Amino acid sequence: MGADSGCARRGAALSGGMTGRWIWKAAVAGFCGSAAHTLLMYLKSRSGLLPTFQPYESLQATLGHLTGGEIHPIVPWAMSFLNGSTILGLCFGRFYSSLPGNRGAAKGVTFGIFGWLLMGFVFFPLVGLGLFAGKLDLAVWPAVFSLAMILAYSVVLGVVYAALNSWGEVVPPRAGIK
Repeated sequence: MGADSGCARRGAALSGGMTGRWIWKAAVAGFCGSAAHTLLMYLKSRSGLLPTFQPYESLQATLGHLTGGEIHPIVPWAMSFLNGSTILGLCFGRFYSSLPGNRGAAKGVTFGIFGWLLMGFVFFPLVGLGLFAGKLDLAVWPAVFSLAMILAYSVVLGVVYAALNSWGEVVPPRAGIK
C-alpha cells in the first residue's frame, strides 16, 4: 500500500464518510431550529406580543443605514433563517461533543444561553436597542422573550442533532483537535 491509498481513504472520508456526516446533520438540525424560531417570531407578530420590540425591523433599519438604501423586510428574516440553518448549525455540530450535558436538549440550552448573551451584549446594541434591548423601556421582557426565542431555536437544534447522531454514532471532531 502506497501513499495513493491513504489519499484515497481521506478523499472517501471527506466525500461522505465519517468526517462529513456531522455536517449534513448540523445543517438539518439548524434548519429545524430555524423553523422553530421563525414560528415563534410569527406567533409573536400575530399575537401583538411586545409590539415595540421588533428586532428584525431594527436590523432592517440598520442595514438600510449601512447600505444607504431601503432593505426589503424579507431580508432580515432570510438572513436569520439562513444564519441559523448554516453558520450556527455548523458551529453547534462542530462543538457538540464539547458542550456540557448528556442529551441534545441540554447541549442546546447551553448553546442557546451563549447565543442569548451574545445577542444581548453585541447584536441588540449594534442595531440601536441597547443592552438586552433595554432602550425600549419594556423592563426585562425583551430579554426574556429573546431568551425564549433563542432557546426555541437551540433546543430544537440540539434534539434534532442528537436524534440524527443516534442513527449512526458519528462524533464530529473536537474543537481544537485536528
